[in-house]
Amino acid sequence: MFGWLVRKRLDAYEREFDYDTSYLRDIYAASPHAFWRFSKFVGLSTYREGAPYDAWFAAKLVGTLAEDCGPCTQLVVTMAERAGVNGATLRAILAGDEAAMSTDAALGYRFSRAVLSRDIALGDELREEIISRWGQKAVISLAFALASSRVFPTVKYALGHGKACVRVQVAGANAPLHREEVAH
Repeated sequence: MFGWLVRKRLDAYEREFDYDTSYLRDIYAASPHAFWRFSKFVGLSTYREGAPYDAWFAAKLVGTLAEDCGPCTQLVVTMAERAGVNGATLRAILAGDEAAMSTDAALGYRFSRAVLSRDIALGDELREEIISRWGQKAVISLAFALASSRVFPTVKYALGHGKACVRVQVAGANAPLHREEVAH
């Protein structure tokens, strides 16, 4: 019933972001019910209240880089660029160069890395700093950004669509990626 609308929306998304949505098409073809359930992650992944874009996209990129080797990372970079995040800040996040990040990005980056590595003490300290600067809603925003950014590439890989690694570009130029393994 809604198949034509789903295809139309996915076609538009692919054109807008130059991103392959074939894994989403496969989900819909196998089970429209599963597709609609999965689509609820979009709401979670776009929630941002209180957190500055630099910090929020830093969290999204830390999560995406933990799971992806290019296409999903490029998608997040493109979204960050369109939201106005400075290219130098994005390159610094991708490279893991905290000294070159904006102050907000560095806080979001450090917090996200602490969470993924289960560094409880550092995570607590950084959470308190986030709360004091931006409030509890910002912590929730960063938590949702970090967690949801890992879901999409994980599902994509699980369904057999995670086969293409690409060079990530910021403002049309290749950006170095720092993909440090995190302890679990």
